[in-house]
Parts: sequence; structure tokens; C-alpha cells
Amino acid sequence: MSLQCGIVGLPNVGKSTLFNALSDAKAESANYPFCTIDPNVGVISVPDKRLGILEEIANPQKVIPAVIEFVDIAGLVKGASQGEGLGNKFLANIREVDAIIHVVRCFEDDNIVHVAGKVNPLEDKEVIDTELQLKDLDSIEKRIARTQKVAKSGDKTAKRELDVLEKYKNHLEEGKSLRSIETSEDELEIVKELYLLTAKPVIYLANVDEESIIDGNEYVEKLRNEVQHENAQVITVCASVEEQIASFDDPEERELFLEEYGLEESGLNRLIRASYALLDLITYFTAGEKEVRAWTIKRGWKAPQAAGVIHTDFEKGFIKAEVIKINNYKKYRTEAACRDAGKIGIEGKDYIVDDGDIMHFRFNV
Repeated sequence: MSLQCGIVGLPNVGKSTLFNALSDAKAESANYPFCTIDPNVGVISVPDKRLGILEEIANPQKVIPAVIEFVDIAGLVKGASQGEGLGNKFLANIREVDAIIHVVRCFEDDNIVHVAGKVNPLEDKEVIDTELQLKDLDSIEKRIARTQKVAKSGDKTAKRELDVLEKYKNHLEEGKSLRSIETSEDELEIVKELYLLTAKPVIYLANVDEESIIDGNEYVEKLRNEVQHENAQVITVCASVEEQIASFDDPEERELFLEEYGLEESGLNRLIRASYALLDLITYFTAGEKEVRAWTIKRGWKAPQAAGVIHTDFEKGFIKAEVIKINNYKKYRTEAACRDAGKIGIEGKDYIVDDGDIMHFRFNV
């Protein structure tokens, strides 16, 4: 399955610098708004040490990691919901992503102009939130206007839809994003086709200076306190340092650079893992002489659904799945040895896939 996260924020908060660190596709980075107009898309490999273990054991011809797409969306400004600063185009780009990475400036630098003239992460966050909320409110009000006509005729389905839309509208009018609303699967299905922006899960990425990489700063603490009610994660990175980390091709040089800053891993690795957790995703593997490959699925998926990400025919004609737990694969070293030890499970359609399962599917088309 394809996973896509949109990087958003005000101009000059470090979005494009971050994007440069995330991928080989270099977005233009400049000290003025709107230097990135069309969204740049970077496809980034998901770091997973388990792939190295499988590669060592299976010795495949190739190794294919799971990937995640990051979309660098141009800086939003106040009035974007009304079309200011090419706002309509940028907001439309956000509709397409699965999750939002909201970059917030948490550093001082007189050489980098702040669009509002001062550094205030809470006000910056509020600007973005307000614009997304206004856009969602506009979408819902238009839907209400259409639904009311049908509801007046006595249509029960339309009346139910109208109730849900009014509930969402009231929440937005209180200045709250929709990801903080208590809702049901039924209600989510009603508003699904609206692709509401503030209903998308979010990670706040606090972009700090080099001195604040480890412990953060007062700006980061204020941001953490502000987003507690959203059940959102705040990750601290220094985008310029991350860009340097990404420039090292030699893993040993990269490790030495990380050690200099007292870091165990890059902030971007933490961001990728957090993105998976945010969307409740896990990984299973296929392993053989030809290739070792990681596959991304939703937590809780059953074996036929997992097979379907390889090919729809696998799901349609699913018979059984052979499953090896990765710890058993590490211990016994070969599929044959796992089989001899009775460590290959033969699972049916109701088997719920675990993170790290090594799977082989039997199917009939």
C-alpha cells in the first residue's frame, strides 16, 4: 500500500531543507515565501534493521525496503483558505495525503526572515490550523446546503447525514480541528468523501537550532503543551543538521557525525517510525533467493488482505499462508530448518498478521 505524508507549515520554517534531507530530490530552498510552488514528492526507504538480518540469512539477489512518500507542500499563509498565496492550490495538495507533518519554527535566526516578523510557534500553528479549519468549514457548509434539501423531504439517511455534518460544523466553529472530535465509524463513513483536512492525523516537527537538538528549548515545550489535547506527537529536529546527515553516503561517517551531536539516530528516522505508528501501520516480509522484501499493511489486517498488497489475485484466490516468526528465522537460519523444527505456521483467512512476520502465500486463481 502507498503511504503519503504532506509536509506543511508557514514559509521559511525549514520545510524544503527537511525535504532535502528526506530524499535525493532536492527542493529549492530560499529565504522567501513560495520558493516551492508545485509539490515535490520524495520516495524514501523505511529504515528497518530486520531487512539486514533477512538479507544475511537468505542472501537474495536484491532487497526491497518499504517506502514512504513525503510531499513538500509550499508554505501556507494567513488567508490561504480564501486563496491567498496560491492557498487553494496548496490546500488541494494536502487533501491527497494520508497524514500531515506540520513543521513549526522553534529557532531564532536574524538571517532567516519570519513571515510574521517574529518567532512564535503557537501563533504559527494557529495560522495553519485556522486556514485548514476554514477550508473544512467551507466544505461542510456546502454539503449541508445540498443535504438539507433532501432531508426536508423526509429522507432518513439525509437526516442522519445532516446531524453528523452539523456536529462537525459546530466543532470547527469552536476553533477545534476535527481530529480531536469524538466520532464513530458510521460518522466517519458519512464525511469520508469530503477529505477533511483537519481530520487527518498530524505529527508536529519542531525545527530547532543545533544547540537544542537534544533537550529542545522553551519554544518546543510550549508547542508540546499546546498539542496535548490532540494526542499528537512532537518530534524535535534540526533540519540543517539532518540535511548534513543525509549527505553522508558512508554509514560509518554518518555514525561519527551523529555521535558528535550526541544522537543515536537521525531525527528523520524517528519521523518515519512515528509516521508508521501514527497511521497504525506494520511491516511483514517475503524472503527468498530472488528477493527479500518489506510490505506495508494496516495493523489488524488478516492474511488475505496482506496478500492483496502483493497482487489482488493473491487475495481473491487466497488458500493458506505459511508464516515464520522472525525470531525463529534468526534462530534456525533457513526455511527448511524452520519446517523441520515445526516453526512454520499454516494459517487461514482469519489469521491476523503480526509485525515482522515472514510470509508465503498459497493461492489459486
